[in-house]
Amino acid sequence: MNKYELVLVVSAKIEDEAREKTLEAAKNLITRFGGVITEVEDKGKQKLAYEIQKMNEGFYYFIQFDAETTVPAEIESRVRIMDNVLRYLCVKQDEE
Repeated sequence: MNKYELVLVVSAKIEDEAREKTLEAAKNLITRFGGVITEVEDKGKQKLAYEIQKMNEGFYYFIQFDAETTVPAEIESRVRIMDNVLRYLCVKQDEE
């Protein structure tokens, strides 16, 4: 299994409950495809580098997980169509 990190930027214009549901949906995707979540880091509301969908702020979440090599592509294809996710990035972490 490889180590990966999924970064989500979630809309700041939605309610806290909807934001938590979006985070839970992303975590459920990881576990559904056989990934094991090792850490979830909530960075809170931050200013975006540039305006996205007329928004200047978003909530940042960093999810570290262990998974097989096919899992990130499956996750990205589903996160791409989630309503409240402004941006996402899934990267493989270096072995230490």
